[in-house]
Amino acid sequence: MPGIAERLTELHQRMADASSSAGRAPGEVELLAVSKTFATEDVAEAYAAGQRLFGESRQQEAAPKVAALPADIEWHFIGGLQRNKARKVLADFPCIHSVDSLRLAEHLDRIAGEEGKRPRIYLEANVAGEESKGGFAPEELLAAAETLAGLKHLEILGVMSIPPEEDSRRWFAATRELRDQLRTTSGLALPGLSMGMSGDFEEAIAEGSTIVRVGSALFGYRSYPA
Repeated sequence: MPGIAERLTELHQRMADASSSAGRAPGEVELLAVSKTFATEDVAEAYAAGQRLFGESRQQEAAPKVAALPADIEWHFIGGLQRNKARKVLADFPCIHSVDSLRLAEHLDRIAGEEGKRPRIYLEANVAGEESKGGFAPEELLAAAETLAGLKHLEILGVMSIPPEEDSRRWFAATRELRDQLRTTSGLALPGLSMGMSGDFEEAIAEGSTIVRVGSALFGYRSYPA
C-alpha cells in the first residue's frame, strides 16, 4: 500500500491533470491536507514530503499538533466554530474556512481587532439548502454583502461549500456563481473558492476551486471514536 509521500505525489498529479483539463494554470489550486483525527506522526510524514497546509476541525485536538510540529506549517480551521472558541482558534489558525453566519463574522472581526490579528476567512454557503448543514443561504449571503465588506479585521478570501455528493459539480458551479455575485455586490476581491474533497476535488477544480480539502485520499480512512 502506498505511503503518505506516494499518495501526496499522486494527488498533486491528479490536481495538475484536472487543472490542465479545465484550462487552468499549473499551481493555481492549493492542497489542504485535512489532518483531523490523524496522529501527529502522520502530519509529520506529510510535512517531510513537502506538504505545508493542514486542516483541523477541533481546536482542542489540533493544539498538541500545533505545539509539536514545525512553525512553518499553516493551519486552517475547517470545523464548525463556536463563538466562545473564537479567541483560541484565532491564536493558532490564520485561516478559517467555516464562517457560517454574519453573527459569527462580526464576532470574529471584533476578537481579531482586540488580538491585533487579521485572519483570512471563507464564508460557508449552503448552496443546496440542505437542512442537515449549516452555512449562509445564498440570499442571506448576498443580503449581508455590505456589512461583510465593512469588517476591517478580516480578510475575506471567498466562499466555501460542501455540496451534496450527488451531482456535486452542479453545486460547485452554483458556489462559483454565488461568489461572483457576492463580489459584484460587495466590492470585495474574493479570489478564493474552498471546495472539493477526496471524492470530488477534480470536479471542483473544473468549476474554479482554488483550494481543495483532502483527507482520506492522503492519510487513509478515518476511524472515529465510538
